[in-house]
Amino acid sequence: MRILLVEDDDSVADAVTRALTAAGFVVERCAEGEDAWFRGDTEDYAAVILDLGLPAMDGLSVLRKWRAGGRDLPVLILTARGDWSERVEGIDAGADDYLGKPFRMEELLARLRALIRRAAGKASPVLTIGGVSLDTRRMAVSVDGVPLHLSPQEYRLLSYLMQHAGRVVSQMELTEQLYAQDFERDSNAVEVLVGRVRRKLGVGLIQTRRGFGYLIEPDAG
Repeated sequence: MRILLVEDDDSVADAVTRALTAAGFVVERCAEGEDAWFRGDTEDYAAVILDLGLPAMDGLSVLRKWRAGGRDLPVLILTARGDWSERVEGIDAGADDYLGKPFRMEELLARLRALIRRAAGKASPVLTIGGVSLDTRRMAVSVDGVPLHLSPQEYRLLSYLMQHAGRVVSQMELTEQLYAQDFERDSNAVEVLVGRVRRKLGVGLIQTRRGFGYLIEPDAG
């Protein structure tokens, strides 16, 4: 899943990027408010990690512009500011969660996964459909209780489709969520990736809707 990280401290951004990438996310970074607003307004992200102390346009202004424009992407505010009134202001501006610096990377990842689950209407960190279980905390997949090895990209694909079970997901949407922004978007990489995941699962979980995309039924048997 694609995450927008908005942070002007390079050392913090580097550390968070490494942690998110290791946790199976695709990360896009920016360090300036106007750029962040434009990206969030024109691109689709699974979630945004947004620092408040940004140059040119501060994080709260970015968030307010997104919400005023109808953008409901999940936003986790990340800031060194510790005043409780600023936390309230951030939540009132439309933030979904708030994490103060310094922080433990494990907590950041847990909060981010929870935001994404809530946005998809999922309460449990373990997704189970038919005989397939996917643990978003451990990035582990099993079929009928038997552990299954997936590559990071294969895991991202299956995770995204399972978290959006019941909805047809287009090839373009999958490309945007699974690959970096400069990926060649007219390639057949997603089709090849889906084929690999299907073969490894060994069950007919992922359906193809010709001309529309891919679907996992939430009550698949």
